[in-house]
Amino acid sequence: MSSDELSDKQIVELKHKTDSGLGERANLGVIVLSSDQTLEYEFRTLLDFKGVAFYHSRIPNEMEITKQTLAKMEANLPVAAALLPESFNFSAIGYGCTSGATIIGEDRVEKAIQRVHPETPCSNPLTACKAALRALGIKRIALLTPYDPAITMEMRDNLSANGFQIPITGSFFESDDFIVGRISSESILTSIEKIGASAECDGVFVSCTNLRVAAVIEEAEARLGKPVTSSNHVLAWHLLRLSGIQDCPENLGHLYKRQLNKYDE
Repeated sequence: MSSDELSDKQIVELKHKTDSGLGERANLGVIVLSSDQTLEYEFRTLLDFKGVAFYHSRIPNEMEITKQTLAKMEANLPVAAALLPESFNFSAIGYGCTSGATIIGEDRVEKAIQRVHPETPCSNPLTACKAALRALGIKRIALLTPYDPAITMEMRDNLSANGFQIPITGSFFESDDFIVGRISSESILTSIEKIGASAECDGVFVSCTNLRVAAVIEEAEARLGKPVTSSNHVLAWHLLRLSGIQDCPENLGHLYKRQLNKYDE
């Protein structure tokens, strides 16, 4: 058919209606590391609530995780935040890097995001971890990380300075983020059980959005008889609670049965 023949075809204008879109209850945004293999996958389960939509952008980062490479991400945070359209009217936005938030600083992360999304509630896994532990009523935790000792110590010191006791810490001593994403959930579960069995701790926090933890949290809690949570687990929960979503599902562990303390909003 020629273009002349096409131009003679009438296109009928049809009426349409609009609604509030997929995020009828909440639109959540997350800035994900370019090296992360896990966060989006786990969030599909952790944010599987009717009327809740999840959108993400990616921020450049180096595969080798060091204090220096983590600090470099700060400059690109506003750029990555700008890829989350303001017109989506986000209920809350998160930065998906626990070690990055530790090294850059939680307040600086929030300010970088709010340069683009003023007044939008923000979170990151470190801030969310503290809010989650308070909601669970836990102060003595076993900490599991994949990082090299320098980053693990920074995180442990940060949590300790905020009133939490870390009597036992375990790490995979892995700075290659590609390998971190390939650490099996079985290895993680075994490690959780090993450090979490200590009578000195009342729960376990597994740090790093690239570790595959969400699928083993209920099993870990059943084995230990203690709450277990992780970076993706706390971040998704915190974003939901900051958005006013108070649902308490039965299949996501102890944390998702808890509400946000007022001073953590």
